[in-house]
Amino acid sequence: MRYSIVNALAFATTVAAHCQVTEIQVNGKSQGTGLNKYIRSPPNNSPVKSLTTPNLVCGVNGAKAAPSFVAAAAGDTVTFEWMHDKKGDDIIDGSHKGPIITYIAPYTEDNGAGAIWSKIDEEGLTGGKWAVDNLIAAKGKKDVKLPADLKAGKYLVRQEIIALHEADAAPTESGRGAQFYPSCAQFEVTGTGSAVPDQKFDIQSYSGTDPGIKFNIYNSPTSYKVPGPAIWSAAASGGGAGGAAPAAPAAPAAPSSPAGGSAAPKPTSAAGGGAATSAPAASPTTLLTSTKAAGGASPTAPATGGGAAGGSGAAMYAQCGGNGFSGATSCAEGTCKKQNDYYSQCVPN
Repeated sequence: MRYSIVNALAFATTVAAHCQVTEIQVNGKSQGTGLNKYIRSPPNNSPVKSLTTPNLVCGVNGAKAAPSFVAAAAGDTVTFEWMHDKKGDDIIDGSHKGPIITYIAPYTEDNGAGAIWSKIDEEGLTGGKWAVDNLIAAKGKKDVKLPADLKAGKYLVRQEIIALHEADAAPTESGRGAQFYPSCAQFEVTGTGSAVPDQKFDIQSYSGTDPGIKFNIYNSPTSYKVPGPAIWSAAASGGGAGGAAPAAPAAPAAPSSPAGGSAAPKPTSAAGGGAATSAPAASPTTLLTSTKAAGGASPTAPATGGGAAGGSGAAMYAQCGGNGFSGATSCAEGTCKKQNDYYSQCVPN
C-alpha cells in the first residue's frame, strides 16, 4: 500500500517535469512557433506510458494533420526545441534521464502507425552523459541532419525522449515504467537526392522487455542500447547532428500560447530552410492545407533542472534527494518529499 501511495504522489508531483516540442529551426533559423501549425501538438505535455496505444507514435493528436509544413533542403540541420509548455519555459527535470531518437517517414495524414519509419539519429549514454543531460545544457535544442541524399517530398519527422527515471519496471498506463514523449513535425524537403526511407520500422514494435526500455539508471551504467533499429544507411552516411545547439535564431520570439494554425510562418528562402508561403511548383515549400483549432497546452508549475534557487536550496519540483544524488537536499520552497529510494522532489507544502 505504501508503495502505491508513493507512486501516486510521484505521478502527481512530477507532471511539472514534462515537456513537448514547441518550435523547429532550420540551419539555425526559427520557423516560428510550431504548436498546432507544423507540429502535431498534444493537448498537454503528459507522457505516453502504454506501448499498445497508437499515441505512442505521434502523440495524442497524432492523427490530426497540421495545416502547414517546415521547408527544408536535403542535408539541412533541423533543430527540435523542447520546452515545458511554450518557448521560454524550463525544459525537463534533470531526473528524467534517457535517450533522444529521431525517425523519418513518408508523409501521411493518419497517425503514423505501421511499419513506415526509418531512424536518422539517436543519442543515448556517452561518457556518463545522457541525451537529456545534453538537451538541458543546450537549452532544449536537439539538432538532427536530414540525409543529404533524401528525395524531395513531404515527410513526417518524429523525435522522442524516453525518460528512464522509473524504467526499472515495464511501461504501463499508470504506475512505474519508461515515459515516452513523441513529437511529429511535418516537413517539405527540396533537393535532387534519390534516397527514400525504407527501413519500415514500426514504432509500436517497441517491447516492455527491450533492454533500452526496461532499464535501471540508478546502477551507474556505463553503456546503454538505444531502442529501435540501427540508423538508416542514408542518414548514417550523412552523419547525425548530435546534441549541440545552433546559433541563436534571428527570427522573433514565438508567441507564448499556441496559435490556431491559420497563418503560415514568416517566409525566408526555401533553400536556406525558412518556411515560405509560396514557391515554384517544382519545389513547393510551406503549404497551408487546412485550418485546425489549437489543442491548447495545459500548463502546470514550471519544471526545473534541479538547480538551487537563490543559493538556498533546490527549486520547486527539482530533485532534492535519492540514492547517489549529490545536489541540494533542502528546498528553497516547499518540502522535500521522498518518491522512491532513488528520487525525492521539492513539492508544495
